[in-house]
Parts: sequence; C-alpha cells; structure tokens
Amino acid sequence: MDQPGATDWAEAVARARAHAPFLARALDRQPDLEHLLKAGRGAAALQWAADQGTHDDPAIALRWHRLALAAALGVGDLAGAFGLAKVIEELSRFADHALDTAIRTAIVERTGEDRCDGLIALALGKQGASELNYSSDIDPILLYDPETLPRRDSDDPGETAQRYARRIIKLLSDNTGEGYVLRVDLRLRPAAEISPLVVPRGSALAHYQGQALAWERAAFIRARAASGDIAAGEAFLDEIAPFVWRQALDFGAIEEIRALTLRIRETAEGSENPGPGFDVKRGRGGIREIEFFAQTHQLIHGGRDPSLRVRGTRAALDALALAGRIDGDHARILGDGYDRLRVIEHRLQMVNDRQTHSLPDGAALDQVAWLDGMADGAALVAELTDLTRETGRIYEGLIGKETRQIAAPPPPNEQAQWLEELGFDDAAGLASRIEEWRDGRFAAIRTPQALEAFDRLLPGLLKAFAQSDDPARAVTRWQSVLERTQSAISLFHLLVARPAVLDRLVATLTLSPLLADELARRPELLDALIANDPVDPNAKSEAVVAAKTEQMRSGPIRDDYEAQLDCIRHVTSETRFTLGVSLIEAEFPPSVIGAALSATAEAAIAIAVEAASSEFVRAHGRIAGGELVVLGLGRLGGGALTHASDLDIVYLFTGDFAAQSDGKRPLGATLYFNRLASRVSAALSVPTAQGALYEVDTRLRPQGNQGPLAVSTEAFAKYQRETAWTWEHMALMRARVLAGSPQARAEVEAAVSEVLLSPRDDGKLRDAILEMRDEMAKHKTARGPLDVKLLRGGLVDVEFLTHYHQLRRAAELSNSAPDALSPDLMTAIKSMIAADILPRAMAPAYGLMTDMLVAGRLLAPDGNPPPPAAAKAFARACGHKNLEELNAALAVSRQSVARAWADIFEQTLEM
Repeated sequence: MDQPGATDWAEAVARARAHAPFLARALDRQPDLEHLLKAGRGAAALQWAADQGTHDDPAIALRWHRLALAAALGVGDLAGAFGLAKVIEELSRFADHALDTAIRTAIVERTGEDRCDGLIALALGKQGASELNYSSDIDPILLYDPETLPRRDSDDPGETAQRYARRIIKLLSDNTGEGYVLRVDLRLRPAAEISPLVVPRGSALAHYQGQALAWERAAFIRARAASGDIAAGEAFLDEIAPFVWRQALDFGAIEEIRALTLRIRETAEGSENPGPGFDVKRGRGGIREIEFFAQTHQLIHGGRDPSLRVRGTRAALDALALAGRIDGDHARILGDGYDRLRVIEHRLQMVNDRQTHSLPDGAALDQVAWLDGMADGAALVAELTDLTRETGRIYEGLIGKETRQIAAPPPPNEQAQWLEELGFDDAAGLASRIEEWRDGRFAAIRTPQALEAFDRLLPGLLKAFAQSDDPARAVTRWQSVLERTQSAISLFHLLVARPAVLDRLVATLTLSPLLADELARRPELLDALIANDPVDPNAKSEAVVAAKTEQMRSGPIRDDYEAQLDCIRHVTSETRFTLGVSLIEAEFPPSVIGAALSATAEAAIAIAVEAASSEFVRAHGRIAGGELVVLGLGRLGGGALTHASDLDIVYLFTGDFAAQSDGKRPLGATLYFNRLASRVSAALSVPTAQGALYEVDTRLRPQGNQGPLAVSTEAFAKYQRETAWTWEHMALMRARVLAGSPQARAEVEAAVSEVLLSPRDDGKLRDAILEMRDEMAKHKTARGPLDVKLLRGGLVDVEFLTHYHQLRRAAELSNSAPDALSPDLMTAIKSMIAADILPRAMAPAYGLMTDMLVAGRLLAPDGNPPPPAAAKAFARACGHKNLEELNAALAVSRQSVARAWADIFEQTLEM
C-alpha cells in the first residue's frame, strides 16, 4: 500500500542517485516512476512497473518491466517501505512471470498456439525458495513430455524442445539496448555435462530415482513448479519426493555438506574475515553457510517430519526450531543474520546491477555503507564482523571446524594386548572377530571409505563397551547391527563426530536387554536413536494420540491394508524404542514415559480399527447402526503402560445383534464383529515385515476365553450386572473406551457406570478382595527384591486398596469426588487423599513404585538388582543417586502401604 509520508522516500531517491549509478540511470530513464517514488506512492510505483510489461514485443516488454521493477523495489527498500520479504517475493514473482512468458513466446512463434502443455520449468535455488536477489541468476530445470509438447506435425519432440530452450535463453539473457531480463543457468539439470538443455520427463524421473547425486537432493529442497506446465511440474515433484525426503535419517548429509564447505572456504578468493574482498555469500558465517545449516537439518529430518519441508531459509530455521531440531536462539541468530546479509547483498548489487557478493575497498565500500544509511565502510565491516562471528560459530558446531583427531586401532598383531588392557576377558577371540569384521564379512564395511571410517570409530566404541556391565554381550549385539546393515559409513562418521550419540548407542546396547535385542534385530531403529525425537512431558494424552494417529496415517498406504499395518508397526515400534532410550537416559520420569507408551498404543489401536474396518467393509459391507468399540483395561486403561505390558482389551459392538451386513458377502452382526475384532487383534499382534507390536490379552471379556471375542454392549452390561465376579468389577474400575464414535463411547461408558455405581455389601466386598489377594500371593510371588508389582506392600496392594474404596463408595464419590473414580490410579489416589479416605503417603508410594515398574521392565527385567551401570541408570531414572538410596525409599513406601492395609483391612502384611 502507498506510504503516508514522502520524507523517507525522497531521501531514499537522493541516496540512490548519490551512491547507486544503476538506480540513478534507471530513474533518469523513468521520470514518471521517480515522481511516484518521491511522493511515497510505493504501490502505485509497482503497478507502474508492471504496466511497462505490455509492449507488443515480449523481449522489450520484459526488459522494461524488469528495469522499472528494479528501480521501484530498490528505492522502496532504501526508504524502509519494502522489507526484505516483500523485495525477494516481488523479484521471484517477476522471474516466474518472465520465464513463463519466454516459454509461451517460444511455443507461439513455432506453433501459433498460446499454451505450454508438456513443457515444465522447475525453479531451484533462490527462485524456488522465492528468495531472489537483485541480480540473481535463475537456475531452472526444463523438462518436456514428448506426448503433450506443442509442436508442428512434422517436428521431432526432442528437437523442438531444444529449439524452445535456446529461444527461452535468448529472450531472457541477451543484453540488448534495453538491457537484459534474467541470466539463465541450466547446469542443475540431470547429468548436465551430457544431457540436452531440456530433458525428457521420463529420463529425469529415472535419473532422480536411481542415479542422482547427494547435492541434487539438497537442490530439490527448494524446488518449485514455477512456470510452463505447472500442474505437470507439481506432479513430477510429487513423484520424486521420496528421493528428496527419505524416511531413513541421512546423517551422511552432514559429512557431505562439511566437505563442500571446506572446499568452498579453501578455494574462496578474497578476505577470510569481513573487510574488502569478503564474500557475504560464500564467506565464513555468510549466506550460503546459513542456507546449508537449514538444508542439512531438513535433509536429515525432513523425510520423517513433513513440517520441515519448507522452501525459504528463514521459514526452514523457524520450522526446525519449532520441531525441536535446532536451538531456538540459534534459529533466531541465524535468521536475523541471514536477513541482514541478504540486505547487504542487495546493496552491493543495486550499485551497478552486477551479480557481486564481495565487499569493495576504499571509497566504493563507503558508497555501499552510505547507500545503506550507515556512517561509513568501517561501520559496515564492524557489523559484519560481529554478525558472521556468531553465525559461523553456530554453523561450525554442526559440521565441525576441523577433523577430530581419533586414535586408530593398533595393528592386528598388537590388538589382543590392547583389548586385554581395555578389560576384555577373551581379548584374543575378540581380536580375531574384529579382523573378520574388517576383512569384508559385512556389507557395511566392504568399501575402503567405510573401513577407514570404521577404524576411526573402533577405539572409542570398544573402550565404551569395555566399561559396560557385559562387554562380551555388547560386542555381540553390535555385530548383529553390522550384519543387518547394508551401509553404515554415515553412521560411523556421525558416531565419531558426535560423542553424545555414541554414548547413547552404547547405553542402548549395554543397559537394557530389551532395547539392545530390539536394536540388534532391527538396525533401522538407529535412525530413532540418532534423531532422539523430543518427548513433550506436558503434552496431553489426547494430543499425543492425535499426533501419532496422523503419523500412522501418513504415506502411500490408503488402499493397501498390509502397508497400513506395516506403517502402524513402524511408527509404534520406533516410538516405543525412542521412549525407551529417553527412559534409560533419565530425560523424563518413568511415569511420563508410561503415559506416552499408553498414548502410542491407543493411537495404534485406533488406526488398527480404522484399517481393519475399511478392509472388512470391502468384503462384507457395514452393519447399519452398529460399530466395533474397544475397551482398554488394566495399565492400558489407566494410561500407564510399560515396555513389557500386554494390551488388556475387551471388544464390544453396538446396534442390533440380529442385524446383517449389506456387503457382497453378508454376515450376521455377532459373527461380523467377532471376525472384525479378530482382525484388529491380528493387526496389533501378528508379525509382518516390520515385526509384531503387542501381545493382546482379551481374557477379561465376559466369560473369559470361553466366551465370544466380541459381545454386544447389552450383553456386556447384563453379564456385568448379573454374573461378573468382584475381580471383574475391580478390573472395570480402570476401563476406558479407546476406539469408537462419541455415541458409542457414551453408550459403553453409561453401561460401565451403571455397574460400578451399583450398591454393594461392604462385608462381602471386603472378604472377596482379601480372598483374591491371598490367592494371588500364594500363586504369584515376587521374582526378586525389585518386583514392585508383586511384593507385599507393592503396587498390587495399592491397587486393591484403591479399588476397594472405589467400589465401596462409588455412588458417594461420583457426586463428591468424581476424580476418585478415574481409571488413572494416581488421579484417583490423590482425590481420595483430598477426601481423607487414603493417607497422604499413598500418592508418593504409588508414584515411586510406578516409576520403578516402568523403569524396571527395561533395566531390571527379572526383578533382581541389575549390574552396576544398569543399577545406576535404574536409580537415576527413578530420581535417586544409587540403588541403595532407591531401595531405602522403596522400603519406606512399602511400609506406608502396609500400614494403610492394616488400618483398612485389619490384616498385617508379611513383608
């Protein structure tokens, strides 16, 4: 919009005339435009510039338009009226328009048809990102479709496409009396040294799907269908998206970018530090390094996180910070630095309309500074020195300023002694095993480059293994990873460059048998370990479920049931693994991990129901008015799973049990929903290419294993009212609907509530609970001193105490303290403490033992004290310094539970 005041505009015109000869000449040639600019009519000036592009000769029209636009934007920029975003957007929009005009002109001249079907212009680089500068080249890739390309009947499509390309370049790049439009660089096309200027679409697709180089992936981060047949261009980009955005984390990108950066720095001309000759684009901490920083992180993580697939540099930095991939302060410093460097780049280029990025010397440097409104060249250099020091430091934190000096392993004849000194028992055997690794036994270490990287990693890796609780087992698990990995050179480089990642890998392989075995079976989980996706401890369960559900829906799986199941397994197993690594590193309390495990399982169940139902409908149709409902019980219902938890599930269905489905192969409602429930259980538990997920336990359904897998809500309610045992009502206290429409959820919740709120005889309830607990104590004893579930005074006793009060006082609590009936046991316990029903010590006791249960399933799976390193990790995860301190806290908690048990049941627990 037009600016209200003309003072800054007039001063900007004066600065342009005084310090930018190109802008001065442009204003001399366009006095009407200068009048608008002096008057502060910025929007009108841009429209005036666009109107210059109406000449009958497209070559002249584009040159007039370009000159007017450059002058209008230049003065508006100097006036502070047009910010950087506005300037680069207008320049990029003009480039798109100019390229499209040139394409259409070339086709019209040949065929007489004003259309561009089959001729695609993909914008890369700054044009693709809509970040062009005043004197940018454009780097399009031109593709053609031989079937749809407009041409004369006698024309060969390939020859015609090349004719069009030559004409496009001439229209845009020739420097005539009216100037030029854009310099066009087609060297980014596939196999540019041997390919024609315009590449057949099919050939380009084959190149990117099988032969492309790593730098081409980075180039396509910012690719955009800009001109010509845009719809076809967008379709092409969609087809090559898997090439650009790989699901597997590609940390080799860091090494490639690092090598490229060092080559640029070594071959760069001019000053290394800000001053005359310093290149604001290629210099240390300059524009390109900030772009590389953003693009490297996008290449690494963008395949797994679609929110990072943005084209602009500033937008990418912001997205990376929002996703937790880079530090927020780093994103701000780099983003602000990038914007300022781009402005300075524009000042350099608007002086003489040259594609320059280097600071001049002497009076010319002062001219650039004065054009920008600064005191002199020294002030500009000082600002750039401070700016690039910060941006360069952050960038070097990513790539490493120098190659880290890593000691190589000893020669083979000295390895046994070296390994013995490290502390390995069978040093000679391990030395022989290492030589087998290095002799090309595994695909991951067959190339010279991979072997070199592996040798650099080996000393640090073996030293870490030697310090673990079970070095021999750690080595065996590592060998399993190598056996199943086809390419690991990027991994080796990363582990050397990032000691924290190596520490995380060693912890995973040595502290938790469950995680170590999982990683050994599925080395692709290294991606999750390296990515270390952040866990949000404050995220609501509903938000986690929604996010994971959407993640499981992603990808090309809509019409492929088996692919949907693999996607469920991939996302879920990777998430569970990531949560396990977070637990053993004590990033969050185990109770937080347990809640996240539950939310992940709930998302998997929801998608499994959705996928199985869709597949089932294709064969059998739908049951009118009926649907499958999944009821979670136990730790799943209570939202506190461990890594070893089964999924306690009851399947119900709504609607008329006598109804029949409407598909090609109709089924009665009972059979229909029982088969569908079986499908859902199989989706969650039967192994596929991605492995199995969970053990599904449906024994809590009416009549247990003797009853049907799925029953109607009416039959369920009747069973619970008339037949169910007390233990089944106790289980129902942690029931939660996990899958079903709002209407179905309400129906099931009403049935459960009716059962739980029914009056009970206190004496019979008490006797039944004590009898059940006594039987459990006889037949299921604690496996060891850390089996907090079955130890007397442990979690089972807490659950029995809580459920006793819930069932005994359900009607009363539903009015006075409804949270006391929550399936989340901690919420229920805290509510009962507030109502003076349970002692205050019950909440911390339950919290500690829950943490110990969740952590123990990974670090002390047999209920006995683990080896020293795992014991330390176990205690730390539970908030204590060591196992002795943790055991003391457990003893206090168990005594608190025992006292509450004695007060309520008048029974002394045998501790």
